[in-house]
Amino acid sequence: MVAAKTIIEVTVVGKDRKGVVADITNHIFGNGGNIEKISQNVVRGLFGMQLEASFQHADHREFDRGLQELAKKLQMEIKVHYQEPDRPKNVALFVSKEPHCIERILQGRKKGEIKANLAVAVGSEPSLKPIADAAGIPFHSVAHADQAEAERNILQLIEKYNVDVIVLARYMRILTPNFVWRYPNRVINIHPSLLPAFPGAYAYVQAYERGAKIVGCTAHFVTEDLDQGPIISQNSFKVQQSDTLETIKKKGQELEAETLFEAVKLYLEGRLEVYWGKVHTKDHKPR
Repeated sequence: MVAAKTIIEVTVVGKDRKGVVADITNHIFGNGGNIEKISQNVVRGLFGMQLEASFQHADHREFDRGLQELAKKLQMEIKVHYQEPDRPKNVALFVSKEPHCIERILQGRKKGEIKANLAVAVGSEPSLKPIADAAGIPFHSVAHADQAEAERNILQLIEKYNVDVIVLARYMRILTPNFVWRYPNRVINIHPSLLPAFPGAYAYVQAYERGAKIVGCTAHFVTEDLDQGPIISQNSFKVQQSDTLETIKKKGQELEAETLFEAVKLYLEGRLEVYWGKVHTKDHKPR
């Protein structure tokens, strides 16, 4: 029987310099790893690289120690994330004030519709802490007076809880490209319109005021370009003449919760693949 592979994701950030890619890849090869994916970019002298490697047998401590030595040598930030196939994925739920999306995910876990470890909830403010507390999920409120500092704090939490996927469950804050590009196809958002129409926080108001006949929502992976990431799933409903702004909001929020849950479920089942900027859904769960 062949042992299951361990997938290790390595993120490197720092001032651009020669030899970085060679040093990192040589360290992986020297520890018996195989490069699966690699991408890199340089913007205004800042170098960034995301790399995915597979190992049949991985000594986490030795591998991490070597990377930290490289971080000192290169004077760069190097982060490691492990994806062990035999454990449930660790999910971080990002929230603000609206509870409908986090409540649907909690309901899905309770019913056994999804298998995941809801590792941590991060709030832009503390309104939903009681919901997380009742579910036994550690809750951290991170103030956003200084966006850079807020994101540094959040990055520390993501590393602490070894998070596999970030779910923006109506998280009413914009994450900067410096944060988002570190987690390619690992941040899922729900947007309250059929993208690209009616972008922004007041999508239902715009739809109502302009007499939209169909209102919907979009679950998508987050990229550096706001609300332009690969679309995972979309749903919609017809607006009736009797609908008011409040009934449209209510129907929309119910649909948001279901659409986001559908996207998260597909991700956790390993049924999503992204290539050429488009999401492809596998018909069957991988064994």
